Amino acid sequence: MKLKAIQNTFQTTLSGIYSKEEIDTIFFMLNEAYYGITRLQLALNTNLELENTDAILKALQALKAEKPIQYILGETEFFGLNFKVNQHVLIPRPETEELVAWVLKWYSKLNSASQSLKILDVGTGSGCIAITLAKKIPKASVFALDVSGNALTVAKQNAVLNNVDVTCVEASILKPDTANKLPDFDVIISNPPYVRMQEKELMKPNVLNNEPHLALFVENNNPLLFYNAICKFASNKLKENGALFFEINEYLGEEMKQLLHNYNFKNIELKQDIFKKERMIKGVY
Repeated sequence: MKLKAIQNTFQTTLSGIYSKEEIDTIFFMLNEAYYGITRLQLALNTNLELENTDAILKALQALKAEKPIQYILGETEFFGLNFKVNQHVLIPRPETEELVAWVLKWYSKLNSASQSLKILDVGTGSGCIAITLAKKIPKASVFALDVSGNALTVAKQNAVLNNVDVTCVEASILKPDTANKLPDFDVIISNPPYVRMQEKELMKPNVLNNEPHLALFVENNNPLLFYNAICKFASNKLKENGALFFEINEYLGEEMKQLLHNYNFKNIELKQDIFKKERMIKGVY
């Protein structure tokens, strides 16, 4: 079957779910992953054919059911690094890359005496934050905490994949007895669950029906549950002048500023992402 014909089938089947450009991008990603055929090769030879179309047509059915392409391929890219992903972990997103970039910018301004850092990533999931920081700050000692053993399995695989050492800890930040056994840190960073149940209807089905709800949602009446627990933990475990970084719900920026103030953090800074949404906050202890 000619690849051009399969490409047209993708457009027809997925046109109500994705834009034309998105469909083509997904189609080319699958071709390269499954058959080693690049976009350029297909452009140069429009008569290319596949002898076995099972893999790409199976992927098409999964896409029709709105399964994310990252889960279909079992991998994605974050900060220029490759990461394995599955249904046990969130798919890393661009705004989280911005959070990591903010930490790296903060680190670059430290004096040489502070080069060896201890970093904790709370709710690590795929490990994208912890592993990227370990890769970009080779002298850092990085810990990755998650309540999900399945998520930590993925994080450990990704640490090996990216050739970094990360200490994985299975524990809940809501149960501090375990977490309090950890050492003191220079940096604590987290992208915890922050989507309120009332905001479910705003989410796309490919996220809502596939990604782990454990890592996404909090109750409407306690949206800062995890932030409060992490702030409390950080107030005991951050070294002097240590920094706390969060990815946050864009609608709760002022509440987050007040929360950090309540825990006596200073130099509190609320930061917008590239879409001008208040999605990050930093405080120094």
